[in-house]
Amino acid sequence: MDSDPAPPPDRLRIDKWLWQARFFKTRSLATKLVGGGHVRVNGARIAKPAQAVGPGDVLTFAQGRRIRVVRIEALGLRRGPAAEAQALYTDLDPVADTAAPAAGDAVAENPRYEGKGRPTKRARRAIDLSRRQSLD
Repeated sequence: MDSDPAPPPDRLRIDKWLWQARFFKTRSLATKLVGGGHVRVNGARIAKPAQAVGPGDVLTFAQGRRIRVVRIEALGLRRGPAAEAQALYTDLDPVADTAAPAAGDAVAENPRYEGKGRPTKRARRAIDLSRRQSLD
């Protein structure tokens, strides 16, 4: 009797791979995204969660406010820890990996509401002024 684990499959459902690679917390969230037509495989939009993907395929999809572009490197057997999940893909979007501007920089060039309660009348006027200036 052979006790070795089964080798990974050649192809895997895209919703299952997105879940195993830890892009989505649940498989049903991944299924909903794919079913809505918000995922591209090698540049072609797909709408079926049962679409098979394999190593070498390039996926493009939105994750929160970020657009992710990843190349599948391997197919996993399980949804393991984060380090194991990160070995399943290569991130092809190096621009998103660069450091974000400091919070003070963004406030200095464009005053925005910070989400800490309701803005004062003075803060509201500054926000409106910056929006008008950006439209000009």
